[in-house]
Amino acid sequence: MIAVGVILLIIGFLTGISILWTIGIILLVVGAVLWILGATGHAIAGRRHYW
Repeated sequence: MIAVGVILLIIGFLTGISILWTIGIILLVVGAVLWILGATGHAIAGRRHYW
């Protein structure tokens, strides 16, 4: 998600399409938050294990 956000940011910046820029920022922020939460050990929308 972070990589897609960076790619959209670059494409949006080079072409001047603001919606790509906006979507890129949103994906970058959401990806970073999920990455940080995953690194700290919090399961976000993970699977349940019954054992």
